[in-house]
Amino acid sequence: MDLADFDYDLPPGAIAQAPAPERDGARLLVIDRGRQSFADHGFADLPGLLRPGDCLVVNESRVIPARVLAQDAEGRPVELLFLEPLAPERWRALVRPGRRCPPGTPLRAGEAALRIAATEPDGVRVVERADGTIADLMARRGLTPLPPYVRRSAGPTASDAERYQTVYARPPGSVAAPTAGLHFTPTLLEQIRARGVEIHALTLHVGAGTFRPIATARVEDHRLPPERVSVPPGVADAVTRARASGRRVVAVGTTTTRALESAVGADGRVARLDGVAGAYIMPGHRFDAVDALVTNFHLPRSSLLVLVSAFAGRELILKAYAHALRAGYRFYSFGDATLVL
Repeated sequence: MDLADFDYDLPPGAIAQAPAPERDGARLLVIDRGRQSFADHGFADLPGLLRPGDCLVVNESRVIPARVLAQDAEGRPVELLFLEPLAPERWRALVRPGRRCPPGTPLRAGEAALRIAATEPDGVRVVERADGTIADLMARRGLTPLPPYVRRSAGPTASDAERYQTVYARPPGSVAAPTAGLHFTPTLLEQIRARGVEIHALTLHVGAGTFRPIATARVEDHRLPPERVSVPPGVADAVTRARASGRRVVAVGTTTTRALESAVGADGRVARLDGVAGAYIMPGHRFDAVDALVTNFHLPRSSLLVLVSAFAGRELILKAYAHALRAGYRFYSFGDATLVL
């Protein structure tokens, strides 16, 4: 597949720089695969768009304050984005500028003494702390890792730290928010339960690779890094039961979709998964766990746009995105949402 087929023109003004005043105040574009149509709604309409008996699955991973500003031995700024732990004092991290940070480079972040221990084949660094843990460093000096297209001249705010986090976030580990979940409020979740919808939670710690644009000319040649995941036995059983009884499984976010589709066994049943989600979902993929999808609008030429195109068809998704742009929808992490049925 040609990557150019997953491109579209996006005016910079359509990229949301802040969330809606209220979490559930975002707009919701309902995309109907069967009718090949779309319709405008508000996210607060979601309970009425679900059916009694639906099985809604969310990703409860918590975003960590992964962005840390440091200095090299000459006092020059170095930005670290911690990705995942190898040990309490050793983490994989993106380092900028990387050209000034070969293995052995000493860094300081406030009181913390750091060192670049290694460079991995994909350019990711291994960063060590000599005088404590990386988690403690992030707790003291870490910033909310907002996407690069969200501009903050003075850096992330306290409001960003609250709004770039779902209300149900629990285990820490993500370096980017599972953004479809940002629209839910406790009241909305209670309305969904009152509708007779089951709500279940899994954990997929979102890595930086999920949101990087594809750099290869052919979609199939892209390598999507695996992400740490936990699909508990109860969630796996609930999803399997729902599908066996003809009830819909509604995944909140592409991360939840990747987790569930990675947990499907050869027998078509979803099984417990504690490890990594490795599925790279592209057109031609058979969806054995997910029947409907709540998700935001995604970057051109990204693995996430490829995933939703696999789920709904590339032509329908691009038509829906074109409609959303004409209708003034707000795109990306702090933007509006879609419900793909």
